[in-house]
Amino acid sequence: MADKTNLQRLPAEELFQNELNALMAAEKYPVPAGWRMSPRSVLTYICGGRAGDTPITPKYIGHQRLVEIAIATLVTDRALLLIGEPGTAKSWLSEHLCAAINGDSTRVIQGTAGTTEEQIRYSWNYAMLIAQGPSPAAMLKSPVYRAMEEGAIARVEEISRCASEVQDALISILSEKRISVPELSVEVPAKKGFSVIATANTRDKGVNEMSAALRRRFNIVVLPSPESLEEEMEIVRSRVEQLSAGLGLDLSAQLPAGDVVEKVCTIFRELRSGQTLDGAQKLKGTSGVLSTAEAISLLANSMALAGSFGGGTITDRDLAAALQGAVIKDEDKDGVAWKEYLQNIMKKRGSRWLGLYKECAELL
Repeated sequence: MADKTNLQRLPAEELFQNELNALMAAEKYPVPAGWRMSPRSVLTYICGGRAGDTPITPKYIGHQRLVEIAIATLVTDRALLLIGEPGTAKSWLSEHLCAAINGDSTRVIQGTAGTTEEQIRYSWNYAMLIAQGPSPAAMLKSPVYRAMEEGAIARVEEISRCASEVQDALISILSEKRISVPELSVEVPAKKGFSVIATANTRDKGVNEMSAALRRRFNIVVLPSPESLEEEMEIVRSRVEQLSAGLGLDLSAQLPAGDVVEKVCTIFRELRSGQTLDGAQKLKGTSGVLSTAEAISLLANSMALAGSFGGGTITDRDLAAALQGAVIKDEDKDGVAWKEYLQNIMKKRGSRWLGLYKECAELL
C-alpha cells in the first residue's frame, strides 16, 4: 500500500474521512439506494455543522439553497450540470458531493479537445483483443461504465470542451440508463444510485456548445461568483489553509494574514468588475478571469516564496511577484491596465497600500 503522506493531493473522501465516518455513524434519516448517507447529512458535510461531537468544516461557502437543489437532483434519475465562471468551486463541489454520497470521487473524466467517445463508454486492451477476441477481461471500462455497474456517480469535468460526438455519447446513457456492448452482445443496465455530475465553464472561449438534447438530460445549477468581499475572503482563507497543509507549505511559512488576503481579493474583484469596490471609479479590465481559484493559487505561491527565500511571513515583495504573474497574461493589454491601476488606485490608498504599490511598481 502506498504511503499516503507522500501523496501531493488526497481525494476528498480520504482527506475528510473522519467527518464522513462521523456523519454516517450519527445518521438519523433515510438513505437513498446506492448512497452512504442521507441527503441531509450530505448537506451538513458540504455546508458545515456537527455530527455528534464532531465539527464538520464547510466545504462550499455560498448559497446553501443551490447545494440543496444539487443534492435533491442526485436523489432523482436526473444528471446534474454545474455551470459557472472559473473559480466558482464547480469541480470542488462535484468532488465533495461524490465523496459524501459514494465515498469515492475518483470516477472522473477530464473533458478536453482530445477526449474520445471510448473514454465515455469503454475501450479494449488490444493485445488481449487480438489474442483472444472480445471478452470481459479485455474490456477497459470507463468511469461512467463503472459507475453504472456499481450504482454510483461519475464526474465529467469541463464537458463543454469535449467534441460534440463525445457529448452525444452521454445522451443515450442518460436517457436509457444502460450501455450497449455489441461486441459481447450484452447491455449493461445502471443500478439504482447511478448518476453523472458534469461541470461547464461559462468563460471558456474554446467550447463546444452543448446540444439542447443533452442539456435536457441535466438539471442545471448555476454557481455564482462570491457576492461580497468578505465571502470571497473566507473562501480564499479556508482553501489556502487546506492547500498549504496538503503541500507542506505551512511547515516553512505562516498562513497569509487577513490584511494580505483582503488586498488580493480587493485587487481581483476590482479588476474583474472594471470598477473600484465603492463604484466611484471605472477601471480597465484585464484579459484574465482573476477568479477566486487564482487568488488561492497566488497566495499559495506567495507562501512558497516566503518559506523558501524569505523569513516565513508573506511580505509585500512576495505578494507583488505573485500578482505580476497573475494579472499580466497579455503584456500589451494587461500591462497597461495594471500600470493604470497601480498609479490611479493603489498609490492613492494611503500608507497601508504604499509598500505593496512600491514593490509592484518596481517590477514593471
